[in-house]
Amino acid sequence: MREYLLVFVVAAVVTYAATPFVRWLAFATGAITAVRDRDIHTHPIPRLGGVAMFLGFLAALLVASRLPYLSQIFQGGEMAGVLIGAVIVCALGAFDDIRELDWLTKLAGQMIAAGVMAFQGVQLLSLPLFGVTVLPAFVLVTLTVFTVIISTNAVNFIDGLDGLAAGVVAIAAVAFFAYSYLLSRTYDPPNVFSSATFITAALVGVCVGFLPHNFHPARLFMGDSGSLMLGLLLAAATISMTGNIDPNAQVGGNPNVVILLPIVLPLAILSVPLLDVLLAVVRRTRAGRRPWHPDAEHLHHRMLRLGHTHVQAVLVLYLWAAVVALGVVSFAFVDGWMPIVAIAAVAVSAMVLTLWLPKWMPNGRL
Repeated sequence: MREYLLVFVVAAVVTYAATPFVRWLAFATGAITAVRDRDIHTHPIPRLGGVAMFLGFLAALLVASRLPYLSQIFQGGEMAGVLIGAVIVCALGAFDDIRELDWLTKLAGQMIAAGVMAFQGVQLLSLPLFGVTVLPAFVLVTLTVFTVIISTNAVNFIDGLDGLAAGVVAIAAVAFFAYSYLLSRTYDPPNVFSSATFITAALVGVCVGFLPHNFHPARLFMGDSGSLMLGLLLAAATISMTGNIDPNAQVGGNPNVVILLPIVLPLAILSVPLLDVLLAVVRRTRAGRRPWHPDAEHLHHRMLRLGHTHVQAVLVLYLWAAVVALGVVSFAFVDGWMPIVAIAAVAVSAMVLTLWLPKWMPNGRL
């Protein structure tokens, strides 16, 4: 755990320290988010924050490669694939932050990044369905690319309020880290050092380091350079973990849940952005528009129309993300009715806050 704590601290400190320089760079290169009809902010704000987050992840990766135990995850080509993929999508997003690329170019870049990771060994090897199901290599590579595209665009979709995407991804990464770390401790022999656990520890660090600059009122947006990279790293952790679960792992909760979590957990930890994506596609298609055509009907827009302040909307969406992500993980390690009761209680609280918080605090004190 001490090595993971060091990874987290390094990622957070480097990201936090690099952000002022990246903010200056955003102004220098013209990476400014103008005010559009669908936007929440009222004045132009620089974007390009993903570059600072990438520097934080790179620093964490370099430190991990020199540590006694974490260095073992660099013996294969997986981490090189993750790094190259992160470079591709971060550079792609940075170009978009500066010059506004078309959707097809961004999609192609995401597919290339996913293909590079798959070539380097970051790909689905099997699916934990009906025991362990091995599918043809082409199908598994296709699912790998699909996972990356869904994850990157889900994070991109939810990046609409100050601090929202970074906070939701941090919560998702905490849930995945807990799952990966606790599960690997049950192996015989235990081995808590894995690519997925490292990636999620570094993810939490870069998000925590970026949030002081990005929480309302934001001084810098992460831009596509950040949202695409965070989505890719979440996908990389998911892919790396799936297929590497020991079916004989002895856990305190429900073993069947543990085996299925590699499939269920990614859906759970990204439940908020995935729901936003699904609603957007249905909404825009029914209206006769293209699914990627922007509008002002995202979940965060609806929260604001309910009367929430900017900060209230972000914090309530954080709560919903935590309810689902941490709740699903708890099923794997805690047996009985306790997880169900706890999740139900927090979910009811989240629903009450969603509907009634604006009435309890009508003057926007939060």
